[in-house]
Amino acid sequence: MASANTNAITQDELDRISVRLTHTPEEVLEAQRLRYAVFYEEYGAQASETMKREKRDFDDFDEIADHLIVLQRDDNGIEKIVGTYRLLRQSIAENFGRFYSADEYKLDALIKSDMSLLELGRSCVLAEYRTQPVLNMLWHGIANYITEHNIDILFGCASFQGTDIETIKDQLSYLHHFHSTPKDISPIAINERYVDMNITPKEELNEKHVFASLPPLIKGYLRLGATIGNGAVIDTQFNTTDVCIVVQTSTMTQRYRKYYERRIRKSMPGQKAVQEA
Repeated sequence: MASANTNAITQDELDRISVRLTHTPEEVLEAQRLRYAVFYEEYGAQASETMKREKRDFDDFDEIADHLIVLQRDDNGIEKIVGTYRLLRQSIAENFGRFYSADEYKLDALIKSDMSLLELGRSCVLAEYRTQPVLNMLWHGIANYITEHNIDILFGCASFQGTDIETIKDQLSYLHHFHSTPKDISPIAINERYVDMNITPKEELNEKHVFASLPPLIKGYLRLGATIGNGAVIDTQFNTTDVCIVVQTSTMTQRYRKYYERRIRKSMPGQKAVQEA
């Protein structure tokens, strides 16, 4: 997901925006078309001929996952989807046979943790709607979803644009040195795709400078209290370098926990929230 743009959103516009799960197959198709516009037309991912013809991003997981959508309502009451996230619960993934992230990461430690898992993916918002209030709406929806399903751990791939490791060696090293997931639950990049993130020595990194240069979505996850799995992966289809994000609801930073609990008017799962540094 790209960063929020600098255009302010009015209260009237905010009142016309809502978040919920898709209700119909047609809404899923619209979310897929939004993903195509962002991933393929805006960021240059490599589409199959079928995707090009239909102008939508899709795979087998779309049929089993839940699709969270942000909608804007116009003056005539007609809604259009301006943002989306794909949510895949562990029980559904196990019945299907695997998580989407399993193509890039070994998830054995997570799966054996006996904690309830939710995979996040396909996060995107149309460029003109990348304001903080709209991005927050997506997270309000996620907070409500993980509370409803009593989720212990959220995980999924987040990306750096491009595949030149040299240009992001400090960022990858920073994530490795300062935000590694505990080994007992850490995803590990599969052997044939493993990219070592331990490149620049810890003492050579300027923490504040490197953090400021991270992609906005990764920064947002870290502020929630996320950690990063072992190893990066190059995704040639999407022209990205991926890392695996892990967020334990029990260690979510207190500031964000309280904010989202106020918004959804519910207590989120996880009883060992820590104070934000």
